[in-house]
Amino acid sequence: MTILFLDFDGVLHPDEVFMSRKIPGGVELRCDGHDLFEHAELLAELLEPHQDVRIVLSTSWVHALSFSRAKERLPERLRSRVKSATWHSAGNKYEWHSLTRYQQILKYVNWHNITNWLAIDNDDHGWPDVKRHHLIHTSDLGGLGGTVGAVDELVMKLELREVE
Repeated sequence: MTILFLDFDGVLHPDEVFMSRKIPGGVELRCDGHDLFEHAELLAELLEPHQDVRIVLSTSWVHALSFSRAKERLPERLRSRVKSATWHSAGNKYEWHSLTRYQQILKYVNWHNITNWLAIDNDDHGWPDVKRHHLIHTSDLGGLGGTVGAVDELVMKLELREVE
């Protein structure tokens, strides 16, 4: 089994998302010409040949909305793969926010003794060079479908599974 750590903002849509009480669903994308989760179906298609891939949400949406509400925003083909999240409501939120995304993921990896994993994220702050082979780095605006080489890199890494 491969675990895929999935961020939402900057991956499934541009990283211009804000919480808003005036918007149904409580989330607003402020980026003309783009939609929330515009790359979600693309990711589902890319994962289709790899039925052993399970998703762990590494997005701040889990902390902001809850695990179940964040998971519900995904299309069914992705939602059915989601097994958990790096953030848990029983965790220390102050410690959590002091960690980089890489540290949050690594904490989960170590806690669950995971050896085969990838992460799709627009935040590459703190990723050491020796662990970058686990990361598919996307741009804030482009996300998965608009970052040059991101789709090809994900496909290659899923097919080769050359991760530690």
